[in-house]
Amino acid sequence: MGAMTQTDQAPDNSYTATWSHSRGEVNFLTRSNGSRVRYLKAGAGPPLVLLHTVRTQLDYFQLVIPRIWDSFTVYALDLPGMGWSDITDGAGYEEPDLRGAVVEFVTALGLDGLTLAGESMGATLALSASADLGDRVSRVVAFNTYDYPEGIERGNRLARLIVAGERLPLAGPVLASMESKPILRGVMRGGFADKRNLPEDFLTELRRVGRRAGYPRVARAVFRSVNSLIAAREHYRLVQVPVVLVYGDGDWSRPSDREGVGRLLPDAKPVVLPHTGHFSALERPAEMARMLLDTRPSQQRPDTPAAPQDPIRARPYA
Repeated sequence: MGAMTQTDQAPDNSYTATWSHSRGEVNFLTRSNGSRVRYLKAGAGPPLVLLHTVRTQLDYFQLVIPRIWDSFTVYALDLPGMGWSDITDGAGYEEPDLRGAVVEFVTALGLDGLTLAGESMGATLALSASADLGDRVSRVVAFNTYDYPEGIERGNRLARLIVAGERLPLAGPVLASMESKPILRGVMRGGFADKRNLPEDFLTELRRVGRRAGYPRVARAVFRSVNSLIAAREHYRLVQVPVVLVYGDGDWSRPSDREGVGRLLPDAKPVVLPHTGHFSALERPAEMARMLLDTRPSQQRPDTPAAPQDPIRARPYA
């Protein structure tokens, strides 16, 4: 077992409590390597695992989870090293490392009849992990898969400058340690059709996490892992369960990227969200919730009306 980096004596769950109203429990799964993965368990019903985007954490789904926790037992993870999960000396953050953590999580908790859902990097992991988990998974809902060159650099000029710089071998660690809230805000806004949909309090939480010892190294490693996420497309061929493949019409992926994924998942149901960027859980939470509820095995589920400020309806794309 590798040496652990001591980052926090008591990981801080206060932000999660503000939006979950302490409904459910924040727990930690101790992995086989001794490190802990933080997760929120909330609700009742068939199991649903939610996997977050690049540079976020389980709180990314804060507008979605309260809409679905009467219909699912929701498990939302902080992927290894991210959010308040442990940062481990020598840990890897390539796609196989992260996929292995998802598989270990599902297996350790004994989850079956599972819906795997994620956005961005989380969508790619939901697809690739489903192939490894076999009969434990019943369906996958993948929002804005993150499996194409440049990744977040496509968001805007600031993202291109910062993230490309962080990937450099010498200057990268210095740039990663210089992250500030204005920089993070500017980079993340490149993933929104309407920049006002990025919650300021969520940014504050992301920066609080970003000040953890060792976190700049984790963030840089994740940004540098994009090639492994592209390579994970080959795992899509092995997916044997129903898939809903969702993209915002303003997502960073290009038509050729989406067509390539579609060829690997020919039976997937394709959907596009209009007026939506890369971060649909924050921009169109009612639509994300509705699509998750539509995949629920039981037909007896409560209706989940869209929020008044979120009247957009998803539509299939050709």
